[in-house]
Amino acid sequence: MKKFLVVITGPTGSGKTAMAIRLAVRFGGEIVSADSRQVFREMPIGTAQPSTNELKLVKHHLIGHRSVLEEYNAEIFSKESASVLKDLFSTSSLAFLCGGSGLYINALLNGLDAIPEVSDEVKGAIDREFQQNGMEWLQQQVSQIDPIWYDRADSSNPRRLLRALEVYRQTGKPLSYFQTGKPKELPYSVLKIGLNRTREDLYHTIDKRTDDMVLAGLEEEVKSLKDLRLLKALQTVGYQEFFDFFDGKCNRQEAIEKIKQHTRNYAKRQMTWFRSDPEVQWFGFDDFAGLSDRIASCIRA
Repeated sequence: MKKFLVVITGPTGSGKTAMAIRLAVRFGGEIVSADSRQVFREMPIGTAQPSTNELKLVKHHLIGHRSVLEEYNAEIFSKESASVLKDLFSTSSLAFLCGGSGLYINALLNGLDAIPEVSDEVKGAIDREFQQNGMEWLQQQVSQIDPIWYDRADSSNPRRLLRALEVYRQTGKPLSYFQTGKPKELPYSVLKIGLNRTREDLYHTIDKRTDDMVLAGLEEEVKSLKDLRLLKALQTVGYQEFFDFFDGKCNRQEAIEKIKQHTRNYAKRQMTWFRSDPEVQWFGFDDFAGLSDRIASCIRA
């Protein structure tokens, strides 16, 4: 029997988790998360991990199985998700991959390109410049040397921006030069689904979800992690803004508004990434019937 991996993706706030669960219940199948932050057990609120009730409805994989103290990246995700899918497809013909981390999804489906090593001297020099000049300088540098990569990247993530600048300084070539995106052979067929909302609706959903996170205890979650703030896992939207509040750089309401703004900015970059993939088939975020018909037609083919 032919095996299918249904990828449910789209920007943050587009309703991926809810739709993936509905489809998994409808067709039978388990869900593998493709979210670079939901893997961390200490960050359930700020990363919008599925609720306890949602996890009871359908079995999920790669949710909260790592600590922020551990290293985690696209390469590790690619190996873990491939292993999980191998097990799932040994007993089932259908599985779901759900998430908005385009780099992680690409790593699983297309593999990772070999990127040259960067010397400690180059890393140290760039880090000193970053500490002296700040985030806006780093963003400007990377946007100038590699606009293609920058338009698709999370420009609020200093680790990824530093990596892009390091590669350029070491090789004289932008990071996008090494990312060929050549597909690898997979033991299953892939159906990529993107969920659409109007921009107004998406931004409203993001704002409401942020408020819900705050009511659910986001501030307390971030406060419990403030001593670990320099870890890579915590260099992300929802945490950095509250760290600034704790440092007295802004008031509480300003921090919340910045989370909303930065999340909207991130969603826009995600859309740029996924819109550039011609294999993604777009559906309305609530078009359960249309998605069900599309999946059923693939299964019957």
